[in-house]
Amino acid sequence: MPIFEYKCGDCGREFDDLDSIANRDKPHKCPACGSMKSERQLSVFCASSGEGGSGGKICPSSGST
Repeated sequence: MPIFEYKCGDCGREFDDLDSIANRDKPHKCPACGSMKSERQLSVFCASSGEGGSGGKICPSSGST
């Protein structure tokens, strides 16, 4: 199951939740305030290929190397 990122519409806390793709856009309970007013956020990721750092690396903060 993938991990999705959410933001609470009441308290503003950002949190992660492990859930199925089918439930990704449904509201998730905020662990801080218990509100169900959450929205899924875009996730940032980093990808690399090859072993031992010999492959390319693509990260949002550094671009492609």
